[in-house]
Amino acid sequence: MSTHKMTIIVPVFNEVDNLDRIEKTFKEYFAQSKTKSKVLFVDDGSSDGSLDKIEKICDADNNFEFISFDRNYGLSTAIKAGIDTCTAELTGYIDADLQTTPFDFDLLLEHIDNYAAVIGIRKKRKDTFSKRIQSLIANSIRRALINDGVIDTGCPLKVLKTDVAKKIPFFDGMHRFIPALIKLQGEEIKQIEVRHFERIAGKSKFNLLNRSIRPLQDAFAYRWMRSRYINYKIEKAKIETQSEKPI
Repeated sequence: MSTHKMTIIVPVFNEVDNLDRIEKTFKEYFAQSKTKSKVLFVDDGSSDGSLDKIEKICDADNNFEFISFDRNYGLSTAIKAGIDTCTAELTGYIDADLQTTPFDFDLLLEHIDNYAAVIGIRKKRKDTFSKRIQSLIANSIRRALINDGVIDTGCPLKVLKTDVAKKIPFFDGMHRFIPALIKLQGEEIKQIEVRHFERIAGKSKFNLLNRSIRPLQDAFAYRWMRSRYINYKIEKAKIETQSEKPI
């Protein structure tokens, strides 16, 4: 088990211009937070030198770790790999663009004892007009097809109990449905307003295709899975443990 209470997953795909700021911001956050946390970079096949920078950050500070893919797999795979790797009690998630701030993790952590997950709602979004329109379309589609009560499913600031996170059924595109997938387990979530900032460096990886057409496809995939999802809780058991098995 990790000596850190929370592992914060930071997926990285060609974000070399943001990494110095990520390192500085997280060090400032770690210094003032009551929750002992560390960063887990998941390099998603970057080709701009991000991995070299990540390795230097991790070599210099044990509060930063990384895994690196052999090629680009996409955001859902990066998040799944981070959750699979996490051994801390809590799993945090934030995007590498730092349009949300790690300091707001403390707002979410105030409530995590009573919920399976606490997720952010971006207040006064600072995105471009086209990005806001694309998000509006995607969220409208999701609400119409799923109606899960989640206000801002695309907010990248989240804290999840790791044992719950590891049960999430994963598929490509699942990062848009994390709160809904947690609710499938019969768990409760809480939504909290967090701050939102303009992107300072790097380029957004989102466009009309992956903000509207793919979310529509994924919403239908989620509806299909929801109707067939298996969920159970064991009340009592007596099973043979590994140590009891004959040699």
